[in-house]
Amino acid sequence: MTFGTSPRPGIRLAASAVCLLLAGCSGGKAAAPAPPPLEVEVATVSEQRVPIANEWMATLDGYVNAQIRPQVSGYLVKRTYREGSPVRKGAVLFEIDARPFNAMLSQAKAQVAQAEAQLAKSARDVERDTPLADQQAIARSQLDAEIQAHRAAQANAQSLKAAVEAAELNVEFTRVTSLVDGVAAIATAQVGDLVGPATLLTTVSQVSPIKAYFSVSESEYLGMAQSINGPHRDRAQPWDARAGLSLTLSDGSRYPHQGRFVAADREVDRGTGTIRLVAAFANPGNVLRPGQYGRVRAVTGTDDRALVVPQRAIADLQGGHQVKILGPDNRVDVRAVVIGERVGNLQIVKSGVKAGEQVIVAAPAAVRGGSVVSPKPFQQLKG
Repeated sequence: MTFGTSPRPGIRLAASAVCLLLAGCSGGKAAAPAPPPLEVEVATVSEQRVPIANEWMATLDGYVNAQIRPQVSGYLVKRTYREGSPVRKGAVLFEIDARPFNAMLSQAKAQVAQAEAQLAKSARDVERDTPLADQQAIARSQLDAEIQAHRAAQANAQSLKAAVEAAELNVEFTRVTSLVDGVAAIATAQVGDLVGPATLLTTVSQVSPIKAYFSVSESEYLGMAQSINGPHRDRAQPWDARAGLSLTLSDGSRYPHQGRFVAADREVDRGTGTIRLVAAFANPGNVLRPGQYGRVRAVTGTDDRALVVPQRAIADLQGGHQVKILGPDNRVDVRAVVIGERVGNLQIVKSGVKAGEQVIVAAPAAVRGGSVVSPKPFQQLKG
């Protein structure tokens, strides 16, 4: 056996490959290149003249709510309208059993006929005895008594005729009619019920136009007081009449018709410090109904130096709001802000930003404070 001989060339190559492999496993691998900065859209915080709007909770009610009650007592025999449907003023809604009233009318007419017969007899007595008294053929006192009887018969006939008119009215009142044009509610009395003047049969509400009641604070009222209490002018409004009064329904949809101011209540509520205002909205098709809730919004002034950003730049965070500002070296700074009204797709920011700064619009979640980003202009700043 021979020692000290060199390994064969194939063995040396294999050993070299193993060494290189081991060196690659144990040695440091070159770091991957850092990903490029996220591309974001940025908009400049601008100072603009914007309208200032206020919004209040509102309750809708009929322009007129007419409670339908009978004027006579009796048994209800018929309901002649479809519940929940539009009715016209004077339309018959209910009928009360008219037979007792027809009987009283017939009796009153008979009494009138009897009184007229008595009146005719007394007139003939006076006519016959007047020349006799002039000729002293009868006592003057007899003629005087006949004249008094004739006058009493006249008064009795007039009284009984008034009773006939009252009886005719009672017969007419057995047909209970609507007092206004509007929508009739579901009946609160049923056929067969004994009803009277204290019984509420139904309610008819005039809903076109429909009223919206809402309360404003005392300070808000003072800002409107001059236009509310000043000389009345056609279409005068305590807010911007061009912008009008808008109504947002409970489902979040915007009602297509503008409202108009109707009246302010006489006093400020001592408990809430608010005063109630009334507006009216056109209501074609009777879409809106009494009892609905909504929000009314009006432009009540302007801010000449409002700071605005795109609404999409505002992020909600646990009841607060924040924006992401593009700082030096394209590094992101996260700030809490206080927001004001929304104007189109712009958002008024009351504090937290300065004019000329750049905010990131719809920032991705990966963009955090301290991140470096690649900015590009936002194209839809104005609403």
